[in-house]
Amino acid sequence: MTKWPQIRTVGLSGILISFADKMSEPANRAALAFRAAVDAQDWQEVSETSTSLVSTFLQIDLAATPAEAMTERLSDLIAQQDWFAAPLPQGRTLWHVPTVYGTDLGPQLEEAAEVAGVDPDTAIKEVSESRVRVLTIGFAPGQPYMGELSKTWDIPRQQGLTKSVPAGALVIAIRQLIVFTNDTPTGWRHIGQTAFQTFRPKSQQPFALSPGDELIFPAITTSELKNILAKDASGNGGATTEVLT
Repeated sequence: MTKWPQIRTVGLSGILISFADKMSEPANRAALAFRAAVDAQDWQEVSETSTSLVSTFLQIDLAATPAEAMTERLSDLIAQQDWFAAPLPQGRTLWHVPTVYGTDLGPQLEEAAEVAGVDPDTAIKEVSESRVRVLTIGFAPGQPYMGELSKTWDIPRQQGLTKSVPAGALVIAIRQLIVFTNDTPTGWRHIGQTAFQTFRPKSQQPFALSPGDELIFPAITTSELKNILAKDASGNGGATTEVLT
């Protein structure tokens, strides 16, 4: 039986600390909390840290720094607490992102609801009231994978491929949500539309979201979305925020 976490080197570029071999809330929590703890150590050898769904990566020049020495430090840090039950880092942001569900802007809502075994109204209520965490950023600049939704939404990706959904599209699969950065093909079902820009290249903070941030996607009408698009040039898409302590 595999014991977690595991510490592994990644070539000469760094060290990966994995807390599971598949996505779970405790493993994601552990990765986020452990990254924050490493950052707090301010080790000179670590030039950058990042997280995936269930792992923390430390960028280290292992040609200059012995891996054994860093592994020993990391083992000591791991032993300090149960990272699977650790508090999430402070200073995260809770976003409320207005979203149109269904209609021609979210054309696969009914299909997703049918696969999940609920009616469309229930689907809108459940998804729009769910509070999800940014599990990781990937696939495209600033693009969040968010979860986990309830087990109702443990639905598979499509077998086929939608040729393109627009930037700001809210899509769903495997208990997760994504807001797309760009127009893109996808195997996830397109259930809603936002005006939220996840990647803002001209901003001082190009990635709007960070791993650990949380989001709620309250339902609005098509006309309300049109008003947001006409009036909000910030990229927030009418979103409001709170700081999580």
